[in-house]
Amino acid sequence: MTVSFGWGPVEARALAPAAACLVVVDVLSFTTSVGVAVERGTAVLPYRWRDATAVAYAREREAVLAVGRSEATGTHPWTLSPAALRAAPAPDRLVLPSPNGSTLAAEAGDATVVAASLRNHSAVARWLAEWGYGSAGRPLAVVAAGERWPDGSLRPALEDLLGAGAVLAGLRAAGPHTLTPEATAAATLWSATEDPVAALHGCDSGRELYEYGFPQDVGVAAEIDSSTTVPVLVDGAFQEAP
Repeated sequence: MTVSFGWGPVEARALAPAAACLVVVDVLSFTTSVGVAVERGTAVLPYRWRDATAVAYAREREAVLAVGRSEATGTHPWTLSPAALRAAPAPDRLVLPSPNGSTLAAEAGDATVVAASLRNHSAVARWLAEWGYGSAGRPLAVVAAGERWPDGSLRPALEDLLGAGAVLAGLRAAGPHTLTPEATAAATLWSATEDPVAALHGCDSGRELYEYGFPQDVGVAAEIDSSTTVPVLVDGAFQEAP
């Protein structure tokens, strides 16, 4: 069974119906933040919009709502920032709005959804291999979130290509998995990248976070293979995989 790779919500929507599992990769910063929160015991509820509907959604689910990075306060420190989530008290439930990673999770349909980042790529690849995704008749799709241009169109993001490639390279090494040419190319890029930490700090999204005053978020995202947590979406919330 093949392992597919794609970009953004449109391709997630196209790949999901045939996939038993959809791996979402949004390194800066949704899936990195999900991993940080889940490894601290928080159930993370993804949500597409950060608006009044998100407030109502969090209230209905008795969850804390993450706000924009610049809106954080001493009494409400929860944001999309993985560094902020690491420093803040860990709530039982957290609604985490994100126009990229959360949107991909929403496109999964009946597929199992896994959140992958550079921090947990090896753990995710091992878990997928152990559960037979991408082989033994259980198709798998890995989707990089990317960013958005001002007109709303997809902006491919190096950090997400590297994160997806890291997972795909792990699956290729675990075997037997048949990667599509697109998935093979992503895995090959990861294997050929001599200094992924430098690439993460120097890529467009990394530089943007530096400019906005959040270099620590890039630092957390660059903690490669530091986590064994595999967040899986269960009943609308990411939590530790079985």
